[in-house]
Amino acid sequence: MQKFKENCGIFGVFGHPEAAKLVYFGLYALQHRGQESAGIVVSDGKRVYEHKGMGLVPEVFNEEVLNNLPGHIAIGHVRYSTTGSSLFRNAQPFVVYHLGKTLAIAHNGNIVNAYQLRKQLEEDGAIFQSTMDSEIIIHLWVRYFYLGLEEGLAKALSKLKGAYSLVLMTEDTLIAARDPFGFRPLCLGRLKNGGYVIASETCALDLIEAEYIREIEPGEILFINEKETFSLHLPSAHRHAYCIFELIYFARPDSIIFGRNVYLFRKAQGKELAKERLIEADFVMPFPDSGNYVTIGYAQAANLPFEMGMIRNHYVGRTFIQPSPTMRAFGVKVKLNPVKELLKGKRIVILEDSIIRGTTCRTRIKTLREIGAKEVHLLVSCPPHRYPCFYGIDFSSKGELIAATKSVEEIKKFLGLDSLYYLSIDGLLRAATIPKEKFCLACFNGEYPIPLEREFSKDWLEK
Repeated sequence: MQKFKENCGIFGVFGHPEAAKLVYFGLYALQHRGQESAGIVVSDGKRVYEHKGMGLVPEVFNEEVLNNLPGHIAIGHVRYSTTGSSLFRNAQPFVVYHLGKTLAIAHNGNIVNAYQLRKQLEEDGAIFQSTMDSEIIIHLWVRYFYLGLEEGLAKALSKLKGAYSLVLMTEDTLIAARDPFGFRPLCLGRLKNGGYVIASETCALDLIEAEYIREIEPGEILFINEKETFSLHLPSAHRHAYCIFELIYFARPDSIIFGRNVYLFRKAQGKELAKERLIEADFVMPFPDSGNYVTIGYAQAANLPFEMGMIRNHYVGRTFIQPSPTMRAFGVKVKLNPVKELLKGKRIVILEDSIIRGTTCRTRIKTLREIGAKEVHLLVSCPPHRYPCFYGIDFSSKGELIAATKSVEEIKKFLGLDSLYYLSIDGLLRAATIPKEKFCLACFNGEYPIPLEREFSKDWLEK
C-alpha cells in the first residue's frame, strides 16, 4: 500500500515536574503519525524553552537535550510533510512572542480556507515565517487578543474551516482544541500525580501510565492552568465527520479513537469481508503490517489458515539509498520478501487496507506470480478511494487515485489478480459500530462535509 503523509501527532502535559520527558515518551508512542520532524516546547511558568529538529524522535532528542528543557507544562509534535516541504522552518510546535506573552501551537489537520485567511492577513500587514497553515491560527489568535486570551482564541478558531486538533500553550496554560466536525482524534488523560495529558491517541497515554478520561469533544476548547480547568465551545457543526481512515489505517491498533478500539475494528473489517466474499483458497495472508489485523479477522471467519507469506524488514531506514531505474523492483523487495517455499503452487488470499495508486501492490503481485503462486486474490478492507481528501491526508488529486479512473475489473487486470474485491461502505460501517452520519466518507463517496471555497495549492501552502 502507498505510504500516506499529512497526518501528525500531538501531545501535551500539564502539572508534571519533568513534562518534557513525558512529552518525549508520548511522541515516541505517536511516531507512526509523523517521521519528518519532532519538537517540544516547555514552560516552567515564567520562561519557555524549545527544541526541534528533523528526523525521528530519538534522533532529535537525547538525555542532555531533555535535561535542558525544564518545566511542568509542555507540548510536542511529530510531523509528516508533503514533497518539498520537509524543512526545519516548518517543524512544530510553532512559537511566537506577542505583547509579553509566549504562544506555542502544535497542529494535526488541514485548514481548507487557509489561502483566503493568509491572503487577508498578509494584506493587513502580517509577516509569515513558514508555509504552515498552523501559523495562520497564531496570527488570528493575536489579532483577537483584545477579547482576552480565551475568548480571543475562540474567535480565531471560529474563522477556520477544515480539520484541526490542536495543543497550544502559554507560559502558564495548556490548551486543547478540536474542530466542530471532529475530523481528527484528540483525547484527555490524567497522570498519577493529578496532572493532565492531551494526546492524538490513547496509546500515548498507556506508555506513560496516564488514565484515559475522555475525548476532547468536537468544537471544544479546553483550558488547563493552576487555578482551574474549563472549556469553551465553538458553534456546533450540523454533523460530526470523524475521518474513517484514522480507523482503517492511521491509528495504532492498541488505541481507542472515536470510542472504538482500533484492533477490534480491523478484525471486524475482516469478518465483514468474509460475509461479503468467501474465496476457496489454501490460506490467507497480509502484506505486513497494514493488513495484519484484518487478515486475522477474515481467517477466523472464513475458517482458513493464516500465514505470513511476506516477511517485513523492520530495519529499513528513512534514508535508504534509492535504487536506479534499472533496479526499481529492489526498492519494493527491500521492505517485504516472500517465503517462496510457502507460496509456490498455492491459492492465496491477500488482505490489504487500501489501494491508492496501485504501483507498489502491482510489483508485489508480480513477485508472487514469478515464484509460482497458483492463484492470487486480493480483498481490500475499505471501498475504492475515488475522491481526493482535503482534510489532512496526502492524496489530494484524482490523478493519484487508481479507482478514480479505473473500474474494479480494470484495477484487477492492472494488478494481475485472479480476483479483486473491496469491502462495501455498509460493511465498513458495521465494523465501526458508529452511525454513518458521524463519519467523513468523502474519499469513497465524494460527499464533502466542508466544501472548498477555492482549491488551495500545495505548492503555495503546505502542512
